Amino acid sequence: MEDSTVNQFLTFTLDNDSYAVGVGKVREVLEHTKITKLPKTAVYMKGIINLRGAGVPVIDLRLKFGLPETPITKDTSIIVMEVEGGDGTVVVGALADAVHEVVDIDTRNIEPAPRFGTKLAAEFILGVGKKDDEFIIILDIDRIFNSEDVSLLRAAGDAKAAETAPA
Repeated sequence: MEDSTVNQFLTFTLDNDSYAVGVGKVREVLEHTKITKLPKTAVYMKGIINLRGAGVPVIDLRLKFGLPETPITKDTSIIVMEVEGGDGTVVVGALADAVHEVVDIDTRNIEPAPRFGTKLAAEFILGVGKKDDEFIIILDIDRIFNSEDVSLLRAAGDAKAAETAPA
């Protein structure tokens, strides 16, 4: 008998495709809010939001993946996650077209990432899960952000925190 483990994933939509991240990475899901733009940042870096007094950088996963920019609708959400980088953990918000639900996916229903024909680099994908005849692309959120990205995100959050700190 094959070993199986059930893992929980938060599912969301980007450009009509279903994606997921492990719930252990997710801090919270927010409605879309005002994002303060930062000058001279990567195109996918939308800016920062104020989350209970802390500056949290927000990225557009669609742009990071080479897709069209996320259109802002009533369903647009920000998934606040913890990303591991070479020099520690950074909290980052990611825009999603819509956030759906937490699903349980048995490891036996997760296939390795395809090596060709995907819009995303295979290195960003942990695997492809199958749930109710639907395929869900499970993202490796730590690999999506290389250490340079994590350093930039941390600097953006630190700059905003310093700017809003009382003198």
